[in-house]
Amino acid sequence: MNTPVSAPAPAAVSRMPKDPNWWRGAVIYQIYPRSYQDTDGDGIGDLRGIVKRLPHIASLGVDAIWISPFFTSPMKDFGYDVSDYCDVDPMFGTLADFDAVVETAHSLGIRVMIDLVLSHTAEAHPWFVESRSSRDNPKSDWYVWADAKPDGTPPNNWLSIFGGSAWQWDGRRMQYYLHNFLTSQPDLNFHNADVQEALLDVERFWLKRGVDGFRLDTINFYFADAQLRDNPALPPERRNDSIAPGVNPYNWQEHLYSKNQPENLDFLKRFRAELEPYGAAAVGEVGDAQRGLEIMAEYTSGGDKVQMCYPFEMLQPPRLTAAAAADTFYRLSHAAPDAWPCWSYSNHDVERHPTRWKLSAEATRVYTTMLMCFRGSVCLYQGEELGLPEAEVAFEDLQDPYGIEFWPEYKGRDGCRTPIAWDGSAPNGGFSEGKPWLPVSPKHLPRAVAEQEADPEAILHHYRRAIALRHDHPVLATGEHDGVHSRGDVVHFVRFDANETIFCAFNLGEEPAEVPLPEGAWAPIGTDLGTVTKAENGLVHLGPWQCCLALRRPAD
Repeated sequence: MNTPVSAPAPAAVSRMPKDPNWWRGAVIYQIYPRSYQDTDGDGIGDLRGIVKRLPHIASLGVDAIWISPFFTSPMKDFGYDVSDYCDVDPMFGTLADFDAVVETAHSLGIRVMIDLVLSHTAEAHPWFVESRSSRDNPKSDWYVWADAKPDGTPPNNWLSIFGGSAWQWDGRRMQYYLHNFLTSQPDLNFHNADVQEALLDVERFWLKRGVDGFRLDTINFYFADAQLRDNPALPPERRNDSIAPGVNPYNWQEHLYSKNQPENLDFLKRFRAELEPYGAAAVGEVGDAQRGLEIMAEYTSGGDKVQMCYPFEMLQPPRLTAAAAADTFYRLSHAAPDAWPCWSYSNHDVERHPTRWKLSAEATRVYTTMLMCFRGSVCLYQGEELGLPEAEVAFEDLQDPYGIEFWPEYKGRDGCRTPIAWDGSAPNGGFSEGKPWLPVSPKHLPRAVAEQEADPEAILHHYRRAIALRHDHPVLATGEHDGVHSRGDVVHFVRFDANETIFCAFNLGEEPAEVPLPEGAWAPIGTDLGTVTKAENGLVHLGPWQCCLALRRPAD
């Protein structure tokens, strides 16, 4: 079924109070619906499962949820290959179930963002079915098609993030089509005005249905170079594995032409214009290993494009050290002083950060507190509040085509996508009465929600306290800072606005450390987060993985 974008919205759309700046400093909770809660016993999470578990999300104190794709899809990339942008895949439920998600979330004071994958569709999408049928049909130019070189090889050297050439031969048209991801995910041709308008129609459909915003997948991939020029080689010293695993030759090119095109800015302005009447917001995922912060500056500048971007600086394999945190904010201040980032340690595409960075429980807690004190908005990934480590998934249980392609050097993304454990004593951790699509990790059962609720020392309660600190002191969400600095293993900065000034310091090391306390009279805050503020000779002494949070008292 291909629901027309003019399908009516519910008669009475529940809406949150209109606040055009609600996103600034917001804490957003990402839901990967396949793995959140199954209610019909098929082993796959669904929209009604989200409704069931929204009280848990509300108990965290978050401002919004971001739901990964639930649209009709062949599921070759688990929903990031869309065959109908305006309907719900039956495995997740119905449009009425989605309406129930919005209604319930809004009743709990939570805004709803959904994941739009606009750069490409599934090959099963009716648009592509028509486009590939001939070279002269009405949608023949809706995708990026190109003739072979005289020797039959692809039009240029562009590579797919999922491995191999970014071009796939199609015998019906006797042409290649572009796919930056799987061969079953053909790239749309944004140079075609009709394509842009069709995608803006998709945006309008969901805005009318009550959503409060969008997470825009691969936002810098929308346009490809119209001349299809070759990408230059990237010198080895400039390569990194922040976007693709190190075993992937995708990292060997500088992607000047396959993405990051200047025409994208005008489309983002059109997209933003549709958001404004609803007070809705968008966060764009910027996937670029060399120019991520600079692209974020371009896409969020001027107040007429996306409100915020989702950079990869804190999603990288190397641990976020004090020096790396300071360097990230230094580069951000120079590349994009007015940009609004949305920081995250984990998501559905990367190894969970306690495992990725080899963090102890104490280290995980201080990183959580620090995240809630950074300038910008915040994304938390489901299960992060439980301190979940990466799950081990056997090769025979793998579902992710990315992991299957590069196994065993890269095990794919299934380890961060396993189902959430709600009750450690229930079958399948309370996720499903049927066989889960991925195994529930035995190591996650002792960390299930029910077990942590009963343990006052559990990290779940630390997440609640850290989020509450951010809400209790709005300066942490929306205030300025004096730059982010490092002193050995210590990250420190001052957040300030017209009402408050807060000093923040975090020891990201195994050894005691000290940091100067700025002049003034300071009162401790966040004592339930393990903060210390006692200073000797102007220095605060921090134990391993300890923080200092202090509020400057007004002058007498």
